Amino acid sequence: MLEEFGEIVKRQEPLAPYTYLKVGGPAEFLAQPRSVEELAALFQECLQQKTPVRVLGGGCNVLVPDEGVHGLVLRLTEPAFTQVTVEARHIRAGAGASLSALVGQAARAGLAGLETLVGIPGSAGGAVRCNAGDRSAEIGQFVRQVEVLDRSGSRQVRERDELHFDDHGWNLDDPIILSVELELDSDQPDAIHKRMLKAWIHRKAAQPLSFQAAGRIFRNPRGMSAGKLIEQAVPAKTRVGGAEISERDSNFIIAHSGASARDVRRLIDLARSRVKEKFNVELELEIGIW
Repeated sequence: MLEEFGEIVKRQEPLAPYTYLKVGGPAEFLAQPRSVEELAALFQECLQQKTPVRVLGGGCNVLVPDEGVHGLVLRLTEPAFTQVTVEARHIRAGAGASLSALVGQAARAGLAGLETLVGIPGSAGGAVRCNAGDRSAEIGQFVRQVEVLDRSGSRQVRERDELHFDDHGWNLDDPIILSVELELDSDQPDAIHKRMLKAWIHRKAAQPLSFQAAGRIFRNPRGMSAGKLIEQAVPAKTRVGGAEISERDSNFIIAHSGASARDVRRLIDLARSRVKEKFNVELELEIGIW
């Protein structure tokens, strides 16, 4: 792999700087392909060598273990994967485009529907895979087409009738999303921006401060708030090592300087067990633990 793809593959590359929690060890291999063709060739090489492949998007919903990650980690940060284009009521985004860029471009084009997603971190591909959103809207309802690499490394286009979205994400198991196309409604840009500002203020008031290394941990159980359950079961600012329950939203864990992934994992287990003990509710992880 290093011989054939040495220009884009690094060995033992630290992953912590690429995640919101800023903890965890290195990737055995880290690659940033420059084109879809290069990505497909690299993925097929990994299939032949039986090398595990993971995609690291915006890094907002992943916990990397302290010992690092075996196999190849992909970052789709080159221009081939980050472009956002608009045509009439359709907007297409590369999987590596930031969700904020997608929301902003839609608003500037007078396309409504995504403004409720403002302030949600991550990439367009990650947002589709986990069906990012809230009670007012989810990205899945606007998705019309997704281009992927399937499990054989072939490019495929998944049309709307193949896609099903719910609270837990989507129904497909394709390993790599390449791009997504959304269909939105037209509206006045001023009206869209007013709704964006309202959503931004509401979301930022509840999230940890922007300079803090933090991650959202659990899904909301149906009809309930994970943050409220944790708040009643575990005191705010409870710490395990360098990991702490956020006092702004108990469903966020803050990783202070010197924190380890093990600290975060132990605090996750503590919060989950206390909520189970107090409310008999089993919290499901929203964050992916590699």
